[in-house]
Amino acid sequence: MMTRHPIIKVKGALFLLFILMSPAFFSSAHAGVLTDETGRRVNVPAHPRRIVSLAPDITEILFALGLEKEIVGVTRFSDYPEAARTRPKVGSYINLSLERILGLHPDLVIGTTNGNRKEAVDKLAMAGIPVYVTNPQRFSNIAETIVNIGRITGRDAAARKLAGEMKRKADRIVSRTVDCRKPKVFVQIDSNPLISIGRNTIYHELIGMAGGINIAGRAQGKYPRYSMESVIKERPDVILISSMIGKASRKAALDSWSRWQDIPAVRNRRIYFIDSDLTDRFSPRIVHGLEKIAEILHPECVRLEKTGRGKSR
Repeated sequence: MMTRHPIIKVKGALFLLFILMSPAFFSSAHAGVLTDETGRRVNVPAHPRRIVSLAPDITEILFALGLEKEIVGVTRFSDYPEAARTRPKVGSYINLSLERILGLHPDLVIGTTNGNRKEAVDKLAMAGIPVYVTNPQRFSNIAETIVNIGRITGRDAAARKLAGEMKRKADRIVSRTVDCRKPKVFVQIDSNPLISIGRNTIYHELIGMAGGINIAGRAQGKYPRYSMESVIKERPDVILISSMIGKASRKAALDSWSRWQDIPAVRNRRIYFIDSDLTDRFSPRIVHGLEKIAEILHPECVRLEKTGRGKSR
């Protein structure tokens, strides 16, 4: 069984200390004027009873904190957990319907910089609706956002517990692969043109945490375009295809790659589909995405670790 790396222990302790020492963690103010994650001042009610979520990841966090009764509206692609599908829809997180949101009479709206347009947030605020905006950009920010949402909704204890569980599970996953050989990984999020993920994405961070090297990490831009010649030159060991391309395109994607047997990932049949909801949403489930990537990149290390804990695959 693989031992926990000392660096992981230190980083984990420092991260939890940061969360515990942050003003958001200790603040006893569940109501009044608070500062959101973008620096805006928001007048938050003491006990929000009608919450509208403006993004799928926020919806997942709210349900995870036990706020299913308070959620009165969500965005179109809020499909997890199953109960989220039954909530009234307020448009997509990019194209929000202000009329629908106002019609739900929310006492708190929670948005995100990852998709929500500033002008929509400003219009809701001008209408007298408290809008708390989150701003997660990295894996560590997700726990901070969970704690902040718990604070403004009166679910502090549940939020602290959830953030701690996420961090501990992530540490265990990282420790499994930290000493393993790092395979080169190419992520495909679109086919025509061939688009991958750059270094300024949460997906890039997940690959690194799972013990891999994102070959597009050196490319310019958040979602760089690639030619097949460039991919062949990089010789990735593993190819991950995002579910964003759609089920109907999966066979075509596999057929397209099968022609390039010079690529190690193709020759060794190491091409995998990944649920984009587990890798792109800043929600508690991103840990499952991290684990899935780690299992793909390092099946031998994961099997060893699980066997050592007495669990079967």
